[in-house]
Amino acid sequence: MQTETQTEDLLEINAMLSAKDVRDRIAWAVERHAGEIILSTSFGAQSALMLDLVLGVAPETPVVFVDTGYLFPETYRFADELKERFPQMRLFTYVPRMSAAHQEALYGELWTQGREGLEKYGRINKVEPMNRALTELGARAWLSGLRRGQASSRQSLRVVEKQNRTFKIHPIIDWSERQVYHYMKERDLPFHPLWHKGYVSIGDRHSTRTLAEAGDAEATRFNGVKRECGLHEMSGQGDWQI
Repeated sequence: MQTETQTEDLLEINAMLSAKDVRDRIAWAVERHAGEIILSTSFGAQSALMLDLVLGVAPETPVVFVDTGYLFPETYRFADELKERFPQMRLFTYVPRMSAAHQEALYGELWTQGREGLEKYGRINKVEPMNRALTELGARAWLSGLRRGQASSRQSLRVVEKQNRTFKIHPIIDWSERQVYHYMKERDLPFHPLWHKGYVSIGDRHSTRTLAEAGDAEATRFNGVKRECGLHEMSGQGDWQI
C-alpha cells in the first residue's frame, strides 16, 4: 500500500513526465534509478520499438526476457534476429523453475482450466521468473512498453506507477498505434513475423489467437478469459507488481 507521501510524489512525477518526450522519460528513469533499472521484452509484435528507444538512450540497461517454454517457434527466431540488430543488448533470459513437462504432469494444461488455471499458470511461468530477475539483478525500477490503447485494463496507467519496492515506468504509455507504426517504419524496425499473419498480441502458442479468430483485440490472448498474464495486473501477485 502506498503512503500519502508516495502518492503525492507520484502525482508530481507523473505531471512532470507527461509533458516530456519519450526519450526524456527514459533518460529520467535511467538517471533516477541508476544501476537499479531493467527493461523487459517479450520479443513480441512491436518489441523492437522499446529496444531501439531504451538502448539508444542507455545501451547498458539489462534486458530481461521471460521464456515460458511455450512460445511460438517464430518468437525464438525473432529473438535471434533482434539480438543481431542490437548487438549491444545485455540480455538476461529467465525460465520457470518448473519445466513445461513437469507442470503438465502435476497440473494438466493449466491454460484450459479457466481463470483460476490461467492465474496459476501466470504465477509459475511469468511472475516468479520476473520476481527472480528483479531480485538477482538488483532492480528497483522496470521499463515496460505498455500502452493505454492496448487494453481496457491499461487505460488508467500513468507513466510511473509503484507498488512496494518497485517502480514501473511506461515511456510510451500514451502512444497510439499510428505513432508506433510510424516510428518503426522510420527506424526500419522489424515487426514479429506473426504480426504480418494477423496476430496483434503474441504470447504463448497455446493461448494466442489472431484478431480474425478472436474478433476483438483483447480476446486474442487467453481465449478471452482474461487479458493480462500476471506481469501487468493492477491487483498484483508479487512484490514488484503495480
